[in-house]
Amino acid sequence: MGADTIRVTTSSRSVAVDITQAVAAKVRERKVSDGLCVVYVPHTTAGVTINEGADPAVMEDVMNTLNAMVPWRGPYKHMEGNSAAHIKTSLVGSSVQVLVEKGQLQLGTWQRIFLCEFDGPRTRKVRIALIPGSSPEAV
Repeated sequence: MGADTIRVTTSSRSVAVDITQAVAAKVRERKVSDGLCVVYVPHTTAGVTINEGADPAVMEDVMNTLNAMVPWRGPYKHMEGNSAAHIKTSLVGSSVQVLVEKGQLQLGTWQRIFLCEFDGPRTRKVRIALIPGSSPEAV
């Protein structure tokens, strides 16, 4: 099964964008009832994470803390000037996995999937691969 791509346009240098609904829509489109959903960001200055989405202050705190830990200006050697974005991406990661059961992402009550932009604003690609689960007869 091939991967689908969604595009996410970010509005600032550093922002977390909730992409949960777009990912869930791909699960519904593909009609995968049980399996695994892999969300992958093919960029070196943007990542993806799962965290609380009920209170927007949580992701704001996460992004602010990353910005404090890894300041935009520092003693970096990378000539392009966006070393901080590369470091934050390494800390957050480029992929997450979510179980799919009965056609639904099995996220926790408060969990959402976020694209984390560290070098925006830009339009980012997010790749979504769905791996169907095996049937009970095949196990």
